[in-house]
Amino acid sequence: MIKEYHNYSLLSHNTFGIDVKASCFIEYSTPDELCELIFNNRIKKPYLHIGQGSNLLFIKDFEGTVLHSCIKGIEITQETQDSVTVKIGSGIVWDNFVAYCIEHNWYGIENLSYIPGETGASAVQNIGAYGVEAKDFICAVDTIDITGEKRKFSVEECEYGYRYSIFKKPEMKHLFVTHVSFVLSKIPHYTLNYGTVSEEVSKYPEISLKAVRQAIIDIRESKLPDPKLLGNAGSFFMNPVVSYDTFATIRKEYPQMPFYELSDDRVKIPAAWLMEQCGWKGKVLGSIAVYNKQPLILVNRGGAKGSDILKLSDAIRVSIKEKFNIEIYPEVSIIG
Repeated sequence: MIKEYHNYSLLSHNTFGIDVKASCFIEYSTPDELCELIFNNRIKKPYLHIGQGSNLLFIKDFEGTVLHSCIKGIEITQETQDSVTVKIGSGIVWDNFVAYCIEHNWYGIENLSYIPGETGASAVQNIGAYGVEAKDFICAVDTIDITGEKRKFSVEECEYGYRYSIFKKPEMKHLFVTHVSFVLSKIPHYTLNYGTVSEEVSKYPEISLKAVRQAIIDIRESKLPDPKLLGNAGSFFMNPVVSYDTFATIRKEYPQMPFYELSDDRVKIPAAWLMEQCGWKGKVLGSIAVYNKQPLILVNRGGAKGSDILKLSDAIRVSIKEKFNIEIYPEVSIIG
């Protein structure tokens, strides 16, 4: 069923808790309904497609059409003795899908437990955590463009990279994700060699999907504030990837610096560590702050404007550039 609202508050549709409005807000429940909206010219420019708004920062009211998919459904499209391929509606809450996989003993995405957002956004953003990324299991993404044309993208065509996909290109914003297909394993295997995952899992009597999922949830709850209490969009910045020479130069001065070596003579440095070295962790500036348990998270303490958070973000980026000569970039999409 199509639902359309005008001069609509987006307060409940962005986890930062920014009180802005959309000129028009439309929800649809099926691909056919989306095509109906397109063919009847009900999607007015500019338009923006959102999930739960867990990776957005609105700077001002959106003078256009905000679309939201309510497409549900989990369908097994192929199954072998070792694996299962499932097609997921873009409006399915991501963590509900992860829990569904755990219940069915499907392995692969348990490390992505408790990440906010919806399944469609997981394919756009290439969400990742604790050594696992969505792209590792996505096999296809179904889309409809603004003319009503349907297209299925293979995982190769999605051009996945770190928190990146082809769908994030400005020229691809005319595409709307309707379904995402994943290939999951039926053979037990786990990714535990990242951060404190192994340590947390060792607290349980045995390694299992449920144990790994609960360990991930425990880790995230210990570090991340509840958006219902402190508005936030999770990690605000991406971890910078630098050349080995740049890394070696910094490490001479900071031998304790954490890092992750990549396969192509590049090194990933945690943005949280860079922020902490610049004195940002726990800093409070009126209605906004850098979270005291995890500096990657910028929070709305109540009544903040998107522009306030953006100014804080810019100040953090400048300080890291000045101290380390490293550019860091937002993981969050800035709207406005």
